[in-house]
Amino acid sequence: MKNPASIIFFALSLVLAGCAVGPNYHPAAALPNKPTPKAFTEPSAGTNQVAWKIAEPSANLPRGDWWQLFQDEELNGLETLALTNNQNLVAAGARFEEARALLAETRSEFYPQLTLGGTPGGDINRQRTSVNEPENGVAAGASKTYNTFTAPLYLGWEIDLWGRVRRESQAAHARFTASADDWESAKLDVAAEVADNYFALRTLDVEYNVVTNTIETFRRSLELTQNRRRGGIASDLDVSQAATALHDAEAQQPDILLRRAQALHALAILCGQSPVDFNVIVDVSNNLIVPEVPVDLPSELLEHRPDIAAAERRMAAANADVGVADAAFFPTIRINGLAGFQSVDASSWFNWSSRLWSVGPSIELPIFTGGLNRANLAGARAAYDETVADYRQTVLSAFGEVEDELAAQRLLADEGAADSEAVTSSQRTLEIANNRYKDGLITYLDVATAETDALNEERNAVELQGARLTAAVNLIKALGCGWQ
Repeated sequence: MKNPASIIFFALSLVLAGCAVGPNYHPAAALPNKPTPKAFTEPSAGTNQVAWKIAEPSANLPRGDWWQLFQDEELNGLETLALTNNQNLVAAGARFEEARALLAETRSEFYPQLTLGGTPGGDINRQRTSVNEPENGVAAGASKTYNTFTAPLYLGWEIDLWGRVRRESQAAHARFTASADDWESAKLDVAAEVADNYFALRTLDVEYNVVTNTIETFRRSLELTQNRRRGGIASDLDVSQAATALHDAEAQQPDILLRRAQALHALAILCGQSPVDFNVIVDVSNNLIVPEVPVDLPSELLEHRPDIAAAERRMAAANADVGVADAAFFPTIRINGLAGFQSVDASSWFNWSSRLWSVGPSIELPIFTGGLNRANLAGARAAYDETVADYRQTVLSAFGEVEDELAAQRLLADEGAADSEAVTSSQRTLEIANNRYKDGLITYLDVATAETDALNEERNAVELQGARLTAAVNLIKALGCGWQ
């Protein structure tokens, strides 16, 4: 086996015969000791759902432009702007590229490493030996000063007999995939935030219009009351109550404008724009329709959630880390090589007679490490258990979020139907109160109360519509994709 080719062939045979130590990856059950729910329990979901397929994440599949469900061109433009310019997404993309580079770095260990020693031109040294340098067991008695010209090329290659490199590559690949899922999760979060803030902006604009129209009504009521006071029909108390109702409505406008400014600034930041000159023109005449959730919504859609996919991939990476820690108990076998030229004179540096080479295996066997390897293995196993718990918690949270949003869809729809009746009733009450006041049957206090109630009911209806739109967005986010 003195032939270098024989040594390399022997090394390759060891690699082919080798096996990776440590546990092979098998996805943990999403719920410990329980089957994964086959369907959502909310009445909004049907009973013929498909069971969620554990550890088959499909977050890499296109989730579509789900915001187009709301059929609003302004929202579509904002989503495109945000997904292009949002700085959190830029950072997530950079982390993805960082994970890609780490994967390439890990995979490089599969290949022999060649290094040209010293400077690009080689090593040039001038040295002096000691007078007392050992020579045949006694002091040399004289020193020597000479030059050394060396151009070495080093070879190093670890034979992955126990699978350490393979396990490291598996871990890096799993983390790379998880970083891609994290990027998708960031996109989903940003798109949902854009939709939430846009709907808040629309809601506030409609509210502002309702309050503005009400102020005009209150102003006319105040003028009417003042005229009646001058005619001796109304009292100063009636005038004061009319003025109070007017000023109370006027005081609501700055609060709405402040919240609108905050929503607008949040939108600007999400879209990667300066809040100083960013503006959104909302067409409040275009009433948005809350998209209807299908009754046969399958729990299988949860596979599209990128955070679940990322959690599962981190679990796979932690499992591979256990194999890396396990491999530390076994010998490390490397093939080392050296070739080049060496001479004491620059003129003969690269002569064929100045060539040198050596090749051979090296073995490192851990004998005593003070418990380091056992501690690393215990830590890797504990880290894996942590990722299993994180994965299961992510799945549980996902089911909970979907259940919450399905409940919100159903209950807000019921509330909306009841509130619509309340708006109609409050308008009728205000009409009756105005007629009775004009007939002198009641004081203006009853009119003011009816006006305030009507305004509050209208605002409640507007806010409820906004809440239903936001709940639809939250349901899409909880599912990880649109249901179309």
